[in-house]
Amino acid sequence: MELIDQWAERYIIDAQQKGELDNLPGSGKPLQLDDDSLVPPELRAGYRLLRNAGYLPVELQDRQEALTIVELLSQLEAQYTPHDNYQNLRKRLALLELRLRQAGLSTDFLHQEYQHKVVDKLSKEE
Repeated sequence: MELIDQWAERYIIDAQQKGELDNLPGSGKPLQLDDDSLVPPELRAGYRLLRNAGYLPVELQDRQEALTIVELLSQLEAQYTPHDNYQNLRKRLALLELRLRQAGLSTDFLHQEYQHKVVDKLSKEE
């Protein structure tokens, strides 16, 4: 990796001397760095490349799908009518929750019962 770092540093210095890096958008502003402290150092560059290319790690794809299913289920429950896919969605959500837990992620965001109770109580007090 040292050879690549030296090559990149030399390329940056050449570009600075030629003035190619002057007046770039965001110049003089603080960098917006992502918190990748939980990603092992040897994987950070790869994860950053994938994220910048629009790809998400499997865990985040599962999280996104789980949130979508929770929203769908809440809409179906609000209609008070049985739906053919309700049980399939519940099973898929259970599977995603298990996969997220196995990946070491919290699944508290899927269970918003407590949040709803607090909102209801606060809205009644007003």
